[in-house]
Amino acid sequence: MDRIYYKGKAFEVSPQVYPPAEDTFLLADNLDARAGERVLELGTGCGILAILAAEAGAEVVATDVNPAALRCARANAVAHGVEDRIDFRLGDLFEPVRGERFDLVVFNPPYLPVPSEESIGDMLDRAWEGGPDGRAVIDRFLEGLPEHLNEGGRALFVQSSLSDITRTLHMLRAFRVGILRRKLPFEELFLLRVTTLLPLQL
Repeated sequence: MDRIYYKGKAFEVSPQVYPPAEDTFLLADNLDARAGERVLELGTGCGILAILAAEAGAEVVATDVNPAALRCARANAVAHGVEDRIDFRLGDLFEPVRGERFDLVVFNPPYLPVPSEESIGDMLDRAWEGGPDGRAVIDRFLEGLPEHLNEGGRALFVQSSLSDITRTLHMLRAFRVGILRRKLPFEELFLLRVTTLLPLQL
């Protein structure tokens, strides 16, 4: 079991769970969950973002396809005293929350391009393998996002310059989008803050 720290808070990460890295911490630094909001974190991993949202007073649903990740995240939630504010659910993307809407959706998707012949596809590798063009999961996320956001709701997610940010912005043309960039040695990370447009008041 490894242990990582974020602003003095300790989180345990089991060997079967993808450890938080620059992209997770970029999301954590910009997480704006608010008390009373309903928050969804997709692909919770060790649970760091779900826990931070719960500590801010939000009611959180945290999902993952990896059962080991949910066990790890639940243990961390217990350690931080917020297990009663987080509903952990097993499943892929929006499947566990079908028909539900949220004020904030947070996601650190698999976004690195991996040729089909090089894909390993086990639970740990699924946390970062994004298919041949890096968009296998991102596109499905963007397609499902609108039906899971409340009016005025928002989403916060990251992607790499290696996985076609132009296509992402095109798919988000019905939203208001803000972008924060962070340079890394072999790529650029984009943090996207997406907000639904409220209907005009006549």
